[in-house]
Amino acid sequence: MYKNSRSGAGRRSGYTVYSSKNHRPPKNRSKGQVIDPARFIKAATASEQIDYVATNSFDDFAMHPLLKANVTSKGYKAPSEIQDKTIAIGLAGKNVVGVADTGTGKTAAFALPVLNNLMRRPGSNAIIIAPTRELAIQIEEQCVLLSKNSGIKMATLIGGMPMGRQIHSLRIGARLIIGTPGRIKDHLNQGTLNLAFCDMVVLDEVDRMLDMGFLPDVRTILGELPGEHQAYFFSATLSNEIKNLINTFCHDPEYVDVKGGETSANVHQDVVRYSGKEEKIELLHEELIKEGNTKTIVFGKTKYGVERLAKELVARGFKAESIHGGKTQGQRKRALEAFRQDRSNILVATDVAARGIDVKDISHVINYDTPQTYDDYVHRIGRAGRAGRAGHALTFVER
Repeated sequence: MYKNSRSGAGRRSGYTVYSSKNHRPPKNRSKGQVIDPARFIKAATASEQIDYVATNSFDDFAMHPLLKANVTSKGYKAPSEIQDKTIAIGLAGKNVVGVADTGTGKTAAFALPVLNNLMRRPGSNAIIIAPTRELAIQIEEQCVLLSKNSGIKMATLIGGMPMGRQIHSLRIGARLIIGTPGRIKDHLNQGTLNLAFCDMVVLDEVDRMLDMGFLPDVRTILGELPGEHQAYFFSATLSNEIKNLINTFCHDPEYVDVKGGETSANVHQDVVRYSGKEEKIELLHEELIKEGNTKTIVFGKTKYGVERLAKELVARGFKAESIHGGKTQGQRKRALEAFRQDRSNILVATDVAARGIDVKDISHVINYDTPQTYDDYVHRIGRAGRAGRAGHALTFVER
């Protein structure tokens, strides 16, 4: 996998290691918009949820026996809708555009065919691009479990982690790269990553990458791939800009649309009206101590505001953690694990975490600061009301 940068000698497949040079990922370029508070008020739909009945079982798919064994040991029963409709297409080597919400099983939908091809084709390599560190880590964790005992080496390229360790992973023969656009581009700029032999690419949560201003970096990354490659694009929405990206880098894809409604039907949505900072924090306190508020994400606008709010809640006796771009990756990971394992029941977060939190028992999402766009609002409240449970979303609105 390692190729000497001076001589150009080396084995065919893999990623290359060279010198270093700094590059910063773009800042969030989402423009704020005025949102009618009435859009934050909506009763949960009382209709009975209809479970999807899969056409296939995991055993029906033409996957490597080891993958099937790992799927069974992981406890997967039947494919979700996105998995049922996508895996066979991916295994056949076709390009895929999946339109689906977070929490629908997308990771396995692309990970299983990608891992299968890596296991059956020793010369193949793949890259998976995600908008946030947390989502990249979740994808890595899933891929590690699904590929157990396969010998496939991986490298996770995300900010907040040492470059040297990532370079080492590339040097020893990583065939599956998982990362965020900014850090992947860092490695391309520094010459520590060569995608010339990468014949599979996955873009997860493409709409979020657009929101965060990453599409120029994504275009640069995709431009480094060979002309012949298999592509997977997953997004909750398909704007014209995303469609243009797909048309440029994804030839004749098959579309799989399992998108639900505009917002979660299981989430009760309402507003909390306040006057001034003092009343705002007191009203938040009152909401957090209400019966039924068991696990809550509180969203703030800035990393400084989130940090101050988390400290204020801790001072008031709450078990709260914070997660934002100003924390190291280790700190973010520990905060998220404490939240998952119920050592804390409140997570105060910026939007950087909205797509990267996969916790199924969140009862409430509270928008302490109004989201910049309605899409951000949809992504935030999608953390609650999962796995068929009812959830609650509250948005603070100044009188």
